[in-house]
Amino acid sequence: MLMNLSLVHQPFAAASASPYRLLDAQGQEVAWANAFLDAQRVRQLSLRSLRAYAYDLLHFARWLQQAPQPLPEITESTLLHYVRHQLDQEPKPTPQTVNHRLSVLHCLYRFHYGCEIPPGQSHFQRTYTKRSPLGYGRPRRAVALGLRLRQPRRVVVPLSADEVTQFWRSFRTFRDLALVGLMLLDGLRSCEVLALRLEDLQLTDAQMRVLGKGNHKRVLPLPPEIVEVLEKYLRMERPRTNSSFLFVSLKGRQRGRAMTPAGLRSLFRHHRLRSQVAHANAHRFRHTFGADMVRAGISLPALQHLMGHSQIHTTMLYVHLAPQDIWREYARAVEKRTRLGFSQIP
Repeated sequence: MLMNLSLVHQPFAAASASPYRLLDAQGQEVAWANAFLDAQRVRQLSLRSLRAYAYDLLHFARWLQQAPQPLPEITESTLLHYVRHQLDQEPKPTPQTVNHRLSVLHCLYRFHYGCEIPPGQSHFQRTYTKRSPLGYGRPRRAVALGLRLRQPRRVVVPLSADEVTQFWRSFRTFRDLALVGLMLLDGLRSCEVLALRLEDLQLTDAQMRVLGKGNHKRVLPLPPEIVEVLEKYLRMERPRTNSSFLFVSLKGRQRGRAMTPAGLRSLFRHHRLRSQVAHANAHRFRHTFGADMVRAGISLPALQHLMGHSQIHTTMLYVHLAPQDIWREYARAVEKRTRLGFSQIP
């Protein structure tokens, strides 16, 4: 008989233990999963990442029950059956979701047994050549380990100036203007905005400290417009509260408490309807910031720091020209080519 596995959240767990725990039908801990999650907590993985890891392990553990197999005996062939099971589901998970689950399982296996998952009857190891993301140097040989689905390259088109203006006009509070402004004018992620604390602001110096992915800290400049909006929010709107977070709820039962990811999503949903800018979201505002910086001629290393990317190739993949920019550059190049061509005709 299959055990009814579940995932519980224990917010008051020790600082060195994961608050997310996998439990069986009797309420007993699933040791192999929770030991791995505890280790990631010790590594200072963010709570958001821990939650994603825990749900990935829950999904695999539930599938593993259907064809019981000890964890030390899983192979790439086991993972192939697991992927087939996922692709047969409705709705079918995205390649990104499947690949994330596979990556977590590889990390889990290395944590417990100190080596890669053996191939079994399936061999997915392959070699390929890899170049520097900036295109210099000789290609070098790299090895891809394990099964992985091909992911379509996701293209996020930045908002136009008219769409930004239309969305911006739908806001009525300085708090909301500051939230969106930090994404649009400083490129902050939604989780970085929500994690800001009062002590992170240095308004007199027009700068702030930001805690990014992997607990990496960076100092960013504050545009004068955002400094003014933040000052008005702090002076006129922010409730008196013991919360150290910068952005808190302004009304209702949660008044004075830190804004949550769900609250931020609800805010964007409301203003998408109000402004009729259907594809405005936190990530698109961040992407718009990156695209605007590239158009303005910023260097990639500077943009890498501003956006908090650990690798510069992430910055290069993240920022691209919108279709209207491509046509504008094309027309400029054709005009220059034609001018040069005619000047050379005797």
